[in-house]
Amino acid sequence: MKRWFSNLVIGLYVTALSVGIVSHTLKFGSAAHPIMYYFVWDMFCGWSSHEIRYHVIGEGDSGNYYELAPAPWVRFMPYGDLDRQHYDVLGNAQHKMALNTLKHTDHEPIHRIVMIEEVWSKKYNLSDRMWSLRFDEPKDPMSYFWQRAEMTDEGRVTSFVPEYCTYLHQRSVADNPRLINDTHIGRDHYIVNPIHRTNYISNE
Repeated sequence: MKRWFSNLVIGLYVTALSVGIVSHTLKFGSAAHPIMYYFVWDMFCGWSSHEIRYHVIGEGDSGNYYELAPAPWVRFMPYGDLDRQHYDVLGNAQHKMALNTLKHTDHEPIHRIVMIEEVWSKKYNLSDRMWSLRFDEPKDPMSYFWQRAEMTDEGRVTSFVPEYCTYLHQRSVADNPRLINDTHIGRDHYIVNPIHRTNYISNE
């Protein structure tokens, strides 16, 4: 009986998985009912091909730079080996971490705090052995550094920009003439009634 029941569960699971994959591939019925969400294969819908790290830097009056996150005491890594500032992709708590470090350390006067975003392709996370099996060229990791935000020593944000990948996406749209022309289609416009215009001029 247990074996029969386990075979039934496995059969139902494989059937549901197959239906979801076929529906997603053929784009047929994938949004027919809210329950289809549990069958459609969208595992990587929010997956990014880039790895992102955040550096919170303080600039002193002497021109020296200080790392403000992670703090110089016990590091807090909630998941794996990443410090907590790397999970704040929206930049909502970076200034709080920086101010907390400044509050509990001795340092020269700090006149600005900068949040730097480091971005690189996730393919460079492969081990050397896996890299040699997958790619012919030598492994030469390259990171892009992007200033996300700038704050005063009191934590007041003076400038803030989106993530580097979002910036590249916006630039790719702005540099595409066809997409620019498409944005003008259906744009709101004003129709001036000649009668109203005449009445307005006569009232002058």
